[in-house]
Amino acid sequence: MLTQAVESYLALRRAAGFALKSSGFQLKRFAAFSEARGLHYVSSDIAIEWAGLARSVSQRAQRLGIIIRFARSLRSEDPRHEVPPAIFGADRPPRPTPYILTGEQIRQLIEAASQLGHKTLRGATYSTLFSLLACTGLRRSEAIHLRYADITRDGLVIRNTKFRKSRLVPLHETASSGLERYLQRRRPYAPFDDHVFVSLRRKPLLPEDVDRAFREAVKRVGLPPGGGHARPTPHSLRHSFAVRALENCPDGRDAITKHMLALSTYLGHARVADTYWYLEAVPELMRDIAERAEQFAMGVQL
Repeated sequence: MLTQAVESYLALRRAAGFALKSSGFQLKRFAAFSEARGLHYVSSDIAIEWAGLARSVSQRAQRLGIIIRFARSLRSEDPRHEVPPAIFGADRPPRPTPYILTGEQIRQLIEAASQLGHKTLRGATYSTLFSLLACTGLRRSEAIHLRYADITRDGLVIRNTKFRKSRLVPLHETASSGLERYLQRRRPYAPFDDHVFVSLRRKPLLPEDVDRAFREAVKRVGLPPGGGHARPTPHSLRHSFAVRALENCPDGRDAITKHMLALSTYLGHARVADTYWYLEAVPELMRDIAERAEQFAMGVQL
């Protein structure tokens, strides 16, 4: 019965866009562990015992966290399932402090990227790629998977992304023009591949290719480390886009709510909470919130 419940739970979550590869494997192991003991419902004692078999505390916390979420889902329909306490602590480590790039730093990075690979397509590829990440907030994986057919008059079609959902990302006319200039050079370079960005191997870019080029550009610019030992990565361009978008958020509760939902959709976040995270992760935004809260407390009309 518990094995069947696991299959139903995984099918439901995966239909919502979650891959749950590792979690699914662990849940099936837990179900087999429980049923071998004659238990067909989630038991707190058995869940803790099974999670405790992991080597490290963090692995135990992760295992138990998977069971807790599973048990909560089952208990909503059947109270015989127990939700175990998180005795091993939080199963997810805190998100690292994002590295936020200034507009000038982004300009310098793009300029440095354009100088990579003397007299080859490499410089144009990475300067265009980094520009696109900076002005759209795309994930690195989304950008390197772009194909010609994904470039439309209305913007970029981002297909089957992190959560297996597709979305449309509008492009400013300057971004469209820059992308088209790159494609004029790129198309004859690898005419039998329709990926937008290609390497010198005339094949689609790999994540490690992008990371290597970004590190080279960072070294050329000489960017300093960020707060909390944060270091710039290609994802920093996405973080910076999100922060700039939040800084331009209009006043008013209704306007802020609509802005956050629109930004969450634009970025392809599965939960709007992932967008709100930037508010607490970036000191500048936290300072703005504190100032607004102080004004509200003093009766200042916002």
